[in-house]
Amino acid sequence: MTGWSLRRRLTVWLVLSLAVIGALALIDTRAEAIRTAQSVSDRILTGSALAVAEQVTASADGGLDVLIPFSALEMLSSAAQDRVFYRVDGPTGFLTGYADLPLVAVTADGPAFADATYDGTVLRIATLQRTVSAGDGPVRFSVTVAESTRAREALAWAILTRSALRLALLILAAAGVAWVATTLALRPLDRIGAAIAARQPDDLSPISAAIPREIGGLVGSINAFMARLDAAIGALRGFARQANHQVRTPLATARTQIALAARGTEPQALTKADGALVRAERVLAQLLLLAHVQAAGGRPPLGAVDLAQVTRQIATDLIPEAVARGQDLGFDGPDCVMVQAEPVLLGELIRNLADNAIRHSGPGSTITLRITAPGQLVVEDSGPGLPALPEPSTEGEHGLGLLIVRQIAEGFGATLTLHTGSKGHGLAVAATFSPA
Repeated sequence: MTGWSLRRRLTVWLVLSLAVIGALALIDTRAEAIRTAQSVSDRILTGSALAVAEQVTASADGGLDVLIPFSALEMLSSAAQDRVFYRVDGPTGFLTGYADLPLVAVTADGPAFADATYDGTVLRIATLQRTVSAGDGPVRFSVTVAESTRAREALAWAILTRSALRLALLILAAAGVAWVATTLALRPLDRIGAAIAARQPDDLSPISAAIPREIGGLVGSINAFMARLDAAIGALRGFARQANHQVRTPLATARTQIALAARGTEPQALTKADGALVRAERVLAQLLLLAHVQAAGGRPPLGAVDLAQVTRQIATDLIPEAVARGQDLGFDGPDCVMVQAEPVLLGELIRNLADNAIRHSGPGSTITLRITAPGQLVVEDSGPGLPALPEPSTEGEHGLGLLIVRQIAEGFGATLTLHTGSKGHGLAVAATFSPA
């Protein structure tokens, strides 16, 4: 089943992020556009007022003569068809223009500005105060000009529209760049997928291709998984080899003895056949235990277990078998030693070590299950021992017992060592566990 596209998701998130940033930028741009348009409008109003003020002169009778220049009002005209208003006031009041046009209180030498509504039209008004010399002294007057805000709004809208178009183009370009960049960035994953798909089914070697650091963890996890899978397959193959090697011989022996019993040529044939089947049953039980241990993979759940009690109980259980073989089986150790282990598997480990010693040490031998140090169990016998101490990879060739013990010990995190007995002969197997 095909899942969602990482490339599409990255692109969508980038576009959405840019859209949010663009919206915030447009809000700021709109405020700046309004300020810019108003600043431009105010400068034009100031220029128009100055042009009118320059044409105000003193009359012979001490009054003021006003000549409104056409250029002063022409500079306020625009493509937006703004309405233009003006008025001039002298010391005695209104002189010319629109008498009911609102005035702006001037508190400084420069022009004063204000927004107002006149005749149903929103205006931007500028008032400028000046003086002119007359016979009786300077005469103070004010010039007020106003225009509707259509041009100002058109300028602000034009600035905002151009900014929005630029941002839209930027977002589209960023989306294209993100799509191409993610395509190129994901190519190593495509190459890794192709390399894995081209492998043979039995090729579980680590991926060794050059990869970016960002996917190093993913490739490391894949390599670790393939290593575990390779180990599991190896354990399955080893199980098959052990089953073939260990079960075939007792079954063949049983078939032969049963055939001899059927002919009546061997009085003890059925007894021998029964012994071979008992051995096959034991081997199968050991193989199943080995398969269970190997299939468990990692460590089983560990807890505090009394090593001395488990060892003492197993020694007690195996004494009858040892006596039947003419052997001396005993336990030597303290009353209680707590270690980190799993009770059932710990019992199987000790039982396999003791059973190996009973089966291979021979009649008249002494077998001791001894706890020699905190958390250390030694199973020692006085038998002939092994011609050569086996390596871990060859323990299965000397019977399944040691191989099972090795597997369980690794699951516990315990160490297992084999050496010659304390008296220079026999075999001693030491298992050291972590104290609880």
